[in-house]
Amino acid sequence: MNMQTRKLASEILLFIITLLLAIVFFFPIFFNLMSAFKSNGEILRNALSFPTSLYLDNFKYLLTETDFPRAIVNSLILTTVSIVMQILIIPMAGYAIERHHAKWTNGMFMYFLAGMMIPFQAYMIPLFKELKILGLYGSLAGPILIYVAGAVGFGCLLYTSFVKGIPREIEEAAEIDGCNRYSIFWRIVFPLLGPVTASMIVLNGLNIWNDFLLPMLVLPSGEPKTMVVEIYRYIGEFSSRWDMIFAGTALSVIPVLIVFVTMQKYFVKGISAGATKG
Repeated sequence: MNMQTRKLASEILLFIITLLLAIVFFFPIFFNLMSAFKSNGEILRNALSFPTSLYLDNFKYLLTETDFPRAIVNSLILTTVSIVMQILIIPMAGYAIERHHAKWTNGMFMYFLAGMMIPFQAYMIPLFKELKILGLYGSLAGPILIYVAGAVGFGCLLYTSFVKGIPREIEEAAEIDGCNRYSIFWRIVFPLLGPVTASMIVLNGLNIWNDFLLPMLVLPSGEPKTMVVEIYRYIGEFSSRWDMIFAGTALSVIPVLIVFVTMQKYFVKGISAGATKG
């Protein structure tokens, strides 16, 4: 077998493996979308069958007869405000750590990274007690503060790696032209951080949007929480409303797909650049 034949065989094998993996990953999404347009009885009779008609009562009931619209608003507020605050704070922290090499900046950077190694469950109960002391327990401000603080370690790691690839001469030229430090960062450096910022938005936004544990425990009981928590309410001990679960899951996936498809190019570029720069 010559080299060209081996190369062709390896490419075919790689294509088959990729196709199988794509099917495995796509099937849950396809199954969810298919089941979202079926009644609960139809799902229980044959979960793998195609819907016999375009059944939309699941979505109508969720959006008109339940607290799901309020849960959508809560999820949007949590995700949007948390991401905006992360983008306003973390890039400046990463830039300062990278450009000002001192003992205190290096120590702070190691402190941020150490926080990534501690699982959330280890400090969950003390954190909730602290939120109660601060008066943030039971409001959206509590989870937002936790999401922002929890993203500092990974965010600084990404931004410091990316800032290393930005020439200092650009900043020095702007400083000669009269720009102060904040103008240099927001007008010159920050636009160059677009790919890593897109990565932050996609990764952290996806985690916040799909988070179940924190909203379930922190937000007040008996009131609408987030989309994921509201979907969980339809899972009972003896019976479950699978039609509501699949319909709610389908609605929750739509914004994620839109954001990921829109920012996919920048997301991949940011991750690869952040991993190789420096």
